[in-house]
Amino acid sequence: MNARGVGMKVVLRTAFSVAFLCVAASVFADESPTPEQAYRQAVRYENGEGIGRDYAKAYGLYCQAAEAGNADAARALGWMYLNGRGMERDLGAAIYWLRKAAAGGSVHAANLLEHFPTAQPAGAADAGCTRPSAPTTEAAAPVVPVRAPAEYAALADALAPQYDLDPQLVLAVMAVESGFRPDAVSHRNAQGLMQLIPATADRFGVADPFDPKQNVKGGVRYLRTLIDLFKGDLRLALAAYNAGEGTVMRYGGVPPYPETRTYLERIARHYPLNALPPKQVAALAH
Repeated sequence: MNARGVGMKVVLRTAFSVAFLCVAASVFADESPTPEQAYRQAVRYENGEGIGRDYAKAYGLYCQAAEAGNADAARALGWMYLNGRGMERDLGAAIYWLRKAAAGGSVHAANLLEHFPTAQPAGAADAGCTRPSAPTTEAAAPVVPVRAPAEYAALADALAPQYDLDPQLVLAVMAVESGFRPDAVSHRNAQGLMQLIPATADRFGVADPFDPKQNVKGGVRYLRTLIDLFKGDLRLALAAYNAGEGTVMRYGGVPPYPETRTYLERIARHYPLNALPPKQVAALAH
């Protein structure tokens, strides 16, 4: 690289460093968040959950949390670099952050590192929070409620509250899983409106997976089971609905499968993945 190029890199590094520090300071201008609070807010910004998607703010908050020792935030930074979330993909920077996360106890990060046994991490100056890489703001599409056939909307309205689920969540899953086709069969032999594989249908007492009422009831019960298993984390529960609960537990988080990531994004178009359960919403309203 010639002298002009080196000089430009230094200028960019300085400019972006200042920008990220300003982002981290502005998001919580009136208080000092805990690392966990900063991490949770960063997740919302990264995924556009209830607020506009903003990768720059997500990055700044992840940095704030990671530098305070939050392993989940370090893992999230690694994931951003690994997938080019708002920035150029950078494997060296991704490995740097994933190793920090794994050293801090992140099982998900450790599992991801197994896919890159020979990859070398970037140095701290090139991968840390002052590196010259500019996440961009990306406006998130508004959540659009599902417009379901009346028969299936009525089923969701009747069955979802029995398991403290929002009918709109059930309809969002139904829309993405089968497109409201009760006769749908996937290449993995998932069947019916909620796409239950035979083992899951048997597990939840569904004798005829092509019967809409039986299928939706089985799917609702399974979704409730997954939400309870993952302690109310809807993203993990939905990832498990798609990829299997064992897969999510093995990775310690949402698995790095494009299909599962796309699945979550499609559901998020119709239902906010950070929504509270109906009973909790009702309790807060009083």
